[in-house]
Amino acid sequence: MWKDSYKKSRKDRIKLLKENGNISDENFNNLMDSKVLTNEIADKFIENQIGIYGIPLGIATNFLINNKEYVIPFAIEEPSVIAAACNAAKIIKANGGFSAKIDERLIIGQIAIYDILDFEKAKNDILKEKTQLLEIANNSQPNIVNLGGGARDIKIEKKGEFLIIYLYVDAKDAMGANTVNTMLETISPIIIEICRGVKLMSIISNYSTSCMVKAECSIEIEESVGKRIEKAIEFANVDTYRAVTNNKGIFNGIDAIALATGNDWRAIEAGLHAYASKDGRYKSLTTWKCIDGRLHGSIEIPLAIASFGGSVNLHPTSKISLEILGNPTAKELAEITACVGLAQNFAALKALVTVGIQKGHMKLQLKSFGVYLGLSNEKIKKLEKLFENETHITLDKVNEKIKDID
Repeated sequence: MWKDSYKKSRKDRIKLLKENGNISDENFNNLMDSKVLTNEIADKFIENQIGIYGIPLGIATNFLINNKEYVIPFAIEEPSVIAAACNAAKIIKANGGFSAKIDERLIIGQIAIYDILDFEKAKNDILKEKTQLLEIANNSQPNIVNLGGGARDIKIEKKGEFLIIYLYVDAKDAMGANTVNTMLETISPIIIEICRGVKLMSIISNYSTSCMVKAECSIEIEESVGKRIEKAIEFANVDTYRAVTNNKGIFNGIDAIALATGNDWRAIEAGLHAYASKDGRYKSLTTWKCIDGRLHGSIEIPLAIASFGGSVNLHPTSKISLEILGNPTAKELAEITACVGLAQNFAALKALVTVGIQKGHMKLQLKSFGVYLGLSNEKIKKLEKLFENETHITLDKVNEKIKDID
């Protein structure tokens, strides 16, 4: 169904989504009309709103995750990202697809207290009241408890001059900021009374180490290419300059899904960058090992991505994106997102250690120039042949070459 989807028109791709049952009639009409965020809704998102900044919404195909086929929405403005994701996913699908798993999904909140006279006593006194504190936290948010979620645990650590109380909350499919922050504010006065310290702040943490998701794949590959990809990860792990760009490629996919589904991509990135530095050096978020002609890839990341609440439910496009994905739970969305990050990394590394990454970029750049100049698809294809040996493309060069086209 999705074969050569990049050659189809925008409207034909939308029709395929409808025929495949990915979208409702209402969202089919919304996509056909290219409806964007209205100013009325945008004004609810931010202060001093003056307009709408549009980002292209596309789809990545060929993803087989836990034996289930997915069409994945990407909101991104960078050329070649979706093409790279589709190509990588196609190769991985032919090798059995991705496997992914997330065991628990707990959001972490913190209360920071200082001027503690006896840290050990304060810690023990608070832990004695843990059951009651969890009950008080849950009483403050009955809705999440009725859905099966709620505060699950309290842990305490001394770091520097601070006694830090960590509250672990099952926010179900929501990002959970309001829920967690309300719970923290509810129990913090009691904790202050217990430990006789001074509260500095209470706030959710975006370092979601209790939302760990892992994705894996195994690909039959030419030994020399597989070994070079393995070496590319070794390079990233000894050189921060390379590691940053390596991970940026992973975020091309992760951010695109987060943005398409109305999630806070800034929070996600901050948490993953911290995780990449957990060993004292900034490293690759992925691992690749080539063993006996098979390339084994994995990514394990803290990912508190949500499928409900906040802007996820407010933004009309995020609703469409989630429908395309089959309205996944937050755990399922985390698994999908991790697989996309792994696919993006494979695509980039394979290109870098073989033909180089510029080849694909330049073809898309040439297409962009052709569209800008109002050229037909036939003329753009002729331009591609004229530029196939070029290493640098500019608009002026394209204008010159146009003269050589019939």
